[in-house]
Amino acid sequence: MDDRLVELLRHFELGARVFQAGPLCHSAHFDAADGLGHIHVLQQGILRIDSPGQPTLLLDEPGLFFFMNPTVHRLLPQAPDVTMVCASLEFGAGLRNPLARALPEVVLIRLRELPTLNMTLQLLFREAAERHCGRQAILDRLIEVVFIQVLRDLMDQQRLQVGLLAGLAEPRLAKALNALHAEPARNWSLEELAATAGMSRARFATTFRETVGTTPGGYLAEWRVGVAQSLLRQGKPVQLVSDVVGYGSASALARAFRAQIGLSPTEWLKRHHLDRSDGAATASA
Repeated sequence: MDDRLVELLRHFELGARVFQAGPLCHSAHFDAADGLGHIHVLQQGILRIDSPGQPTLLLDEPGLFFFMNPTVHRLLPQAPDVTMVCASLEFGAGLRNPLARALPEVVLIRLRELPTLNMTLQLLFREAAERHCGRQAILDRLIEVVFIQVLRDLMDQQRLQVGLLAGLAEPRLAKALNALHAEPARNWSLEELAATAGMSRARFATTFRETVGTTPGGYLAEWRVGVAQSLLRQGKPVQLVSDVVGYGSASALARAFRAQIGLSPTEWLKRHHLDRSDGAATASA
């Protein structure tokens, strides 16, 4: 099967920053003001996870959980031996990343359910316990690898029933999604996508909507805007971006932006730069 994550990772930059590696002696609170997600790996101990509006979670064995989107939450050690690795997570933050928008608020997996992660986690925990040169960079890269492996497992084990990963877990839909991701500028018809998936038009439309959670046309429009945001953030001119994602003109791209996010590309870019500047100022204060 083709790499189902390659286009997501190419267009929506993944970055992690480990800020906790070792014993967690006191409760830790996280807010959503920084616009980042968070990933936490419990190596040992018992941990309570509180998040407003969500049931309290109690993790009493090694496990991993992450908030893909900015989410207020609190970690409360329930024993003196809690040891964990925590990192902020940015995966196309501020962009219409279809994966971030489709995942549950919190994803929790017990490590015994993920034997394929053993080798990476051993490296992560060993690096966390030692103090060698380059430790921060290695921890950051390893937690990114862990996250990608988790996404792969969510697909391979079909742990999610609705959303992008559920669609990529279905072999026929994955063919259509991969093709759509690779060629956003193409004027895809429902018949072409159904043929790519090896399904009838009606069956494809129904299966796609029930599995991914939106229509093929709706998903394509969201993907195009997300890719356009990524390219604009890289400094690409609006006209070039509109061609790359299949709108053909700056005005057509502007209409698509307004329909989905209520701003023109130029307005969104200004707000995006302002938000990032405010975030940097807050972090340095």
